[in-house]
Amino acid sequence: MGGALRQSDPKGLLNTDLVSANALIDCNDNEFKHWLDRYKYADRHPELSQLDYQQKGEVFLQALETLLAKNRYLLGSNISIADIGIMPFVRQFAHVDREVFYSLPYPNLQKWLGDWLEHPVFLQAMIKFPDWQEGDDKVVFPL
Repeated sequence: MGGALRQSDPKGLLNTDLVSANALIDCNDNEFKHWLDRYKYADRHPELSQLDYQQKGEVFLQALETLLAKNRYLLGSNISIADIGIMPFVRQFAHVDREVFYSLPYPNLQKWLGDWLEHPVFLQAMIKFPDWQEGDDKVVFPL
């Protein structure tokens, strides 16, 4: 993301504390993602229970909740690269068991995720297209 945004950043996603943004993204990618994968696929990782993996993942969610208790977005009042980079992983965590996720004590994180799930850019990116089959016309995706 950083390389693409350095070429074109019309929304100013890099206009933030990049040290903090990179630290959050690094924690997401190197710690949270580890526990998220085990939480999603606990049957493949029987060393711990799914609840244990959920609780280990929640350490990161608690940190995000603390940030969002102070600001609308992770690093302040504006969307940053951290929000865009982390949201898909929080969404995955929530979708393992939505009832569990929305029962957790993270109201700010839940609202933040809900806002992203309703954001027009996200909705446009998530449009479902029919599976292409041999013999179908070429599919040209809108930009």
